[in-house]
Amino acid sequence: MTVTAFRPHPEPVEVARVTATAGELLEVLWGRASTAPASASQMRVLLTLEHQDGINLRTLCDALSSTPPSTSRLCDRLVAAGFVERVASAANRREVRLHLSSRGRAFLDDLRARREHQLQAVLALMPAGERAALLQGLEAFCRAAALQIHDNAQQPDDRTA
Repeated sequence: MTVTAFRPHPEPVEVARVTATAGELLEVLWGRASTAPASASQMRVLLTLEHQDGINLRTLCDALSSTPPSTSRLCDRLVAAGFVERVASAANRREVRLHLSSRGRAFLDDLRARREHQLQAVLALMPAGERAALLQGLEAFCRAAALQIHDNAQQPDDRTA
C-alpha cells in the first residue's frame, strides 16, 4: 500500500483514504497479536461491556446492531470462557445484567499490551517529529470521533419511531 503526499490543508476525503489504509495496516499488525480465543464479534461484546459495564442484553443488542438470539449466543460463549458474568438485576429479577469478569479484563489488558508492542515496533521506525505530529493528529481524531459517537447516541432511534 502506498501513501502519497498531500497538500498542506488536505480535504477530509484525502485524509479518510489514508486513515482507512492505516486502519487496514493496524488490522494486519493486530492480527499478529491475535485475539484468540475471542472472535471479532466476541471482541465487540467485551469492549462494549468494558465501557458500559452492567448493561442488559437489549442494550448490548442495540450497541452491536444485532438480534437478541445472536447476542445471547455470543454471551453464552463468553460466559463459558469465563470472560463475561451474568447477574440478576437488583431492581428487576427478570432482567440480567452483563459484566466483564476479571478474566475478561485480564484478557483485554494482555491483548492491548501485545498490540502496543506491535505498534511500538512500527513507531520506532518513524522520525520523532513525525511521531509527535501523528500523536497530535490522533488525539484530535479521538476527540472528534468521541463527540460524533456521543451525538449519535443522543439522537432518537429511527427503528423505534
